[in-house]
Amino acid sequence: MLRLAGSASLLLIAAPLAADNLREALARAYVSNPALEAARANQRAIDEGVPIERAPGVPSLNTTARYIEFVQQSQNAFTAPERNLGVDTQFLVPVYSGGAVRNGIAAAKERVEAGRADLRNTESALFSQVVAAYMDVLRTEALAALAANNVSVLQTNLEATGDRFQIGDLTITDVAQSRSRLALAEGDLQQAEANLIAARETYIRLVGSAPGELVAPPPLPGLPDTVGDAIVSALDNNPNLEAAIQRAEAAGYDTKVAGAGRLPRLSAFANATYSNFFGTLGGFGQNLVQAEVTGNAGLQLTIPIFQGGLPAARQRQAGARESAALEDVIAAERQVIAETRSTYSNWQAANAVIRSAQVAVEAAELSLEGVRAEASIGNRQILDVLNAEQELVNARAQLVTARRNAYVAGFNLLALMGKAEARDLNLDTGGPLYDPTVNADRVSSKMWDWDRDPAAEAKSTSTVDIPPADATIGPQLLPAE
Repeated sequence: MLRLAGSASLLLIAAPLAADNLREALARAYVSNPALEAARANQRAIDEGVPIERAPGVPSLNTTARYIEFVQQSQNAFTAPERNLGVDTQFLVPVYSGGAVRNGIAAAKERVEAGRADLRNTESALFSQVVAAYMDVLRTEALAALAANNVSVLQTNLEATGDRFQIGDLTITDVAQSRSRLALAEGDLQQAEANLIAARETYIRLVGSAPGELVAPPPLPGLPDTVGDAIVSALDNNPNLEAAIQRAEAAGYDTKVAGAGRLPRLSAFANATYSNFFGTLGGFGQNLVQAEVTGNAGLQLTIPIFQGGLPAARQRQAGARESAALEDVIAAERQVIAETRSTYSNWQAANAVIRSAQVAVEAAELSLEGVRAEASIGNRQILDVLNAEQELVNARAQLVTARRNAYVAGFNLLALMGKAEARDLNLDTGGPLYDPTVNADRVSSKMWDWDRDPAAEAKSTSTVDIPPADATIGPQLLPAE
């Protein structure tokens, strides 16, 4: 009768040198995942808030041209022209706007910082999903191998039980029990293969390529010694919390912008006007100037006196939104603390399950050997052997799952602590890491109205041409006899 394969041959065994590793999967997701590319594009849109807010404080130049044909003239207008071309040019220099422009720029810069924190969060969240998908493929491969091995063992058990029944050593009940366990194991194998296909498809969706023979991931660096250390790091570096803080700062500047609506505005102006009547201006032989240029310059002071309560309403509205943003900071802090503590607990629990599952596997292997030996001399029934085999399968499955859970929880903990981004993982992406400050610096001082970027196009890769995933198990996971 075949023995179940040893746990070392089934649990996340290293594949050949050509296999994919976790670092490569993370690097591919970094350069090709559409969610991350979309987040980068959204951040570039947020960067434009700075020049948009700066524009009202920059000098402006406008020209208006108007051509008029006077088709019906007044009978009393003795010098009325028949046509006129007028060109007005205005140069306006804002001098003082009550702080609206200055505070608007400050708010936009805070939102740029908040957007960068959101981009960091998107990146670390994607990496957490990739790690989970990578570990799920390894786990489901191992579980499928366990299920396949279990079917093989139970088939041998059924054959041996049938042979012993033929010679009268066992009863038909023993045969029925063996057949029942085999049918259940075959169903478990079908489900395990379906789970494996689903895990591989999730991997394809996130990484953009089909998983090869995945190797066991490296140990996670920088994990905290205590939950207190994790909390301190999370409160200092968590991108969600940083984004909430920056948005609250921006909301404070928005309140000041709204309050500027009740303050005076001062601007300098220069106007030039060209007018041409095309020789149609005049009457009774008058010799009038048919074309002229005029100009003027000065200062314009606008003092709001009464606006129906509009500035006050806007400032109250902005103040309420600032209060909401401040509450969001507290909510984000609470969430970070709760998630960090919970994830740390899950990580510790999974490590404890690994230790207990290893003991359970060793004990189940020893128990199965003993039960088989006793069954061979008639001291145990076939059901006892079947139960012992199932206990060993369950223990090995628990160990596989616990290893997956511990690694995923550990990486999620690093993400909460702000230590699971490309800059922390030292990824080799084939080029420099994406730096959001480059675009922000590029556009912050642009003032040319006709400046534009290249036409938008998708940068992520499609998975249409990747063949559907299957439940094939690599040779490194085939059970040993």
